[in-house]
Amino acid sequence: MDRNLTAIIIVMIVMVAIVLKSRYASVGRQRAAAEDPEAMRLREEVKTLKERIAVLERIATDKEHTLEREIERLRDR
Repeated sequence: MDRNLTAIIIVMIVMVAIVLKSRYASVGRQRAAAEDPEAMRLREEVKTLKERIAVLERIATDKEHTLEREIERLRDR
């Protein structure tokens, strides 16, 4: 076999190994984050904030009579 071809094959094997190692490390970090109680709390908080932003966007674009209802709904939370 040619020396250049051997070198190319070795480089390709190393590159594939690095990519696979990176992928599996990423999956492990995602699983650890999913099990972390703080991460779960933060996800819930982000979800709540997104819902509130959606309400505020509706308030800003809706007619005046719905504005009062939305404000009262937010106060009830």
